[in-house]
Amino acid sequence: MKILYYECFSGISGDMNLGAMIDLGVSRDTLINGLNKLNIDGWRLEIVTDQRHGITGTKVTVVTDEADGTVHDHDHLHSHSHDHTHDHEHAHDHDHGHEHEHEHSHEHEHQHEHDNGHDNDNDHNHHHSDHLHDDDQLHHPESQQHSHDHQHGHRSLSDIDKIINDSSLPENVKVLAMQIFSRIGVAEAAVHNKPLNEIHFHEVGAIDSIVDIVGAAICFDALGAEKVYVSDIELGSGMVRCEHGLLPVPAPATARIIAGFPVHTGGVTFEATTPTGAAIIATVAEPLPAGMKFVIKSTGYGIGQKINPARPNILRVFLAETGQPEDKGHTAYLIECNVDDMNPELSDYISARLFAAGAGDVWFSPVIMKKGRPAFTLSVICEEEQKDAVREILFTESTTIGLRVTPFVKETLHRVFEEVETRFGKVILKKSYFNDRLVSVKPEADRCAAIAAETGLPMKQVIQEINALGLK
Repeated sequence: MKILYYECFSGISGDMNLGAMIDLGVSRDTLINGLNKLNIDGWRLEIVTDQRHGITGTKVTVVTDEADGTVHDHDHLHSHSHDHTHDHEHAHDHDHGHEHEHEHSHEHEHQHEHDNGHDNDNDHNHHHSDHLHDDDQLHHPESQQHSHDHQHGHRSLSDIDKIINDSSLPENVKVLAMQIFSRIGVAEAAVHNKPLNEIHFHEVGAIDSIVDIVGAAICFDALGAEKVYVSDIELGSGMVRCEHGLLPVPAPATARIIAGFPVHTGGVTFEATTPTGAAIIATVAEPLPAGMKFVIKSTGYGIGQKINPARPNILRVFLAETGQPEDKGHTAYLIECNVDDMNPELSDYISARLFAAGAGDVWFSPVIMKKGRPAFTLSVICEEEQKDAVREILFTESTTIGLRVTPFVKETLHRVFEEVETRFGKVILKKSYFNDRLVSVKPEADRCAAIAAETGLPMKQVIQEINALGLK
């Protein structure tokens, strides 16, 4: 089984993840061509070879026209310090105190830059002219018909959903990108005690973060790993400047997003894991099982924007194979409560929070309790790592005063997502295997519903036709 293993010993941010994915082997053209399908302008990618503590990797910076051409310390979203990188003898980490630390990088070769069609004269404020060479490769968008979206990063989840779903990206990439954004949205809604539809993203709604998150989904699709695992995650320390002022690391949204994963703090003196980085991990990964063995096939190093003398600001990702047969089952938990006095309008919100916390499934069943009172049972399936987060949500968000926690053995089929070409366009199929034998093929239901609405065909006919293609 092909896996990815994230070593987040110095945290994770969106740009570090993109650097690691490219260093691991994702084609620059695959990433850039995919991002161009978003049809937004005002951004370009800087992709360079860089070093931290003598380790060579790939550094990705999303340079945007937002904020009057200012390039922020990318994806350390709450901190507005600026990092300056030179391709000669050393790199500077410039914070607002103007203290300088020097690290020698002998192979800081500028490899690649993507220009999204805008005047970049303002970039010299943060990326000096000696960083650009005559032989820089400039890659322009496939189409110049981009929507001119120059908002200063204040977008709602529905705004972002429209940008992504109006694109021509593959359906599975769209779905994964929106899952990552939704996880951030649910966390922000909980932190600010607002409905999800009232949340307006600030830093995370900016173009650079859209590029980070959609880029992550493109890279995961390109690598085709069946499972993603993660080490303990370094969160960092200190304070970060957010929209609402100075707050301690981790930022409140990050703390909620990463709940259920093993973490530690204090390894570095800055925000090591950002909301974007946390959401990527929380959406696609799970902690590495104890004793799990794998064979490393390749290694990618994503270089961060920080220069830290104590620990390199690097994200390491392994592409690996595990030769162990998949377990027939593993221990999971069924957590339930009976509720007869809760406003049912809360159900959808609670369900969304549980899924964002990592629950595998959530459902509500009608029951009759003592004295003939109508009620419902709220049931949640989760892994050991999510158990505490689920308990907290149920006790704080619902009206229950008790829970039933039952361990059980969970068996699942091996599943593969495959994109097929149909007369209706591209459709994602979920194929399930038992002992390497295909036993189930199922298209994505929302896509089939949309096709049925567009064509006037019965949805069951659409499903049957697509399933027949998947069985060939």
